[in-house]
Amino acid sequence: MLNKFFLGVVFIGFPLSVIGSLFHFSNVLMFGVYCITIIGLASIMGRATESLTIVAGPRIGGLLNATFGNAVELIISIFALKAGLIGVVLASLTGSVIGNLLLVGGLSFFIGGLKFKRQTFNVYDARHNSGLLMFAVIVAFVIPEIFSQNMNEAKTISLSVGISIIMITLYLAALFFKLVTHRGVYQSKETEENIEEEIPEWTKTKAIIILGISTIAVAYTSERLVHTFQAVGEKFGWTELFIGVIIVAIVGNAAEHASAVLMAYKDKMDVAVEIAVGSTLQICMFVAPILVIASLFFQINMPLVFTIPEVVAMVTSVLLTIVIANDGESNWFEGATLLAAYLIMGIGFYLL
Repeated sequence: MLNKFFLGVVFIGFPLSVIGSLFHFSNVLMFGVYCITIIGLASIMGRATESLTIVAGPRIGGLLNATFGNAVELIISIFALKAGLIGVVLASLTGSVIGNLLLVGGLSFFIGGLKFKRQTFNVYDARHNSGLLMFAVIVAFVIPEIFSQNMNEAKTISLSVGISIIMITLYLAALFFKLVTHRGVYQSKETEENIEEEIPEWTKTKAIIILGISTIAVAYTSERLVHTFQAVGEKFGWTELFIGVIIVAIVGNAAEHASAVLMAYKDKMDVAVEIAVGSTLQICMFVAPILVIASLFFQINMPLVFTIPEVVAMVTSVLLTIVIANDGESNWFEGATLLAAYLIMGIGFYLL
């Protein structure tokens, strides 16, 4: 029923997006249409990646969910960079980090915990990801913030580009470690026992084709969405920071939001956690560095320097997630704790 609803949203929303942009409908109206259309497209992408997950396994499946979920975020951010909205891009990266860890992770733990009193996931993966999260946010994001205080703009950009290259290299090395050299080495017996045979909704070829078409549709819709930010901000009194941290981050990451919660409800916590944490790592170690490098080809370059509230919010999200998830177990109360932290930060960014 829900799948049919999102499919209907796309069949109505996408043509309306095209018509609205051609005939210059109200920016506020089209902002809502674009957001709903992107969420609908993200849902279809989530169904396609779920089919691929069944074929490829939880780790690669989680990576696929994170990748195609972040493709939406990357596309929106590139168009925002082109429009010179550096603040929105940095804020959306912050929103993706806290959104994936606190909102997606929290919803997954909470919804799954309502159905199952105790859920487990691979504790070795959790500990491995903890180290990467510490590096990606606390090292790679805090260091530029501190060092840039005594640097001019040119040196700050050079520092950001250097850090970006290192982060991309380490991210690729992490994938090679998990998927090639140490594939299955840290898989627990409990995880192996929980593997169930399932039939994918779509074939591999069909899923890939749908992903490709959906990505193109998302690219068009995202480009139009970016042009409505200024009008919407003036209408509702929203700052660039709030639009980026809350609105763009939620819309851009809707695919993994839906997929992770669905997997948790099905007691597939390995996939749910891989989506939430894996998506965060990909945002920090691949999407953000790519955007820094891509900005070199635009009129305004983007440094890897966030505001103090953004840095504090991301660091807090990482530390809280590590404390809660490092034991390889989850329940609804832990999910509620993560959600409460997200709401507190959301209120703060709204009032800032």
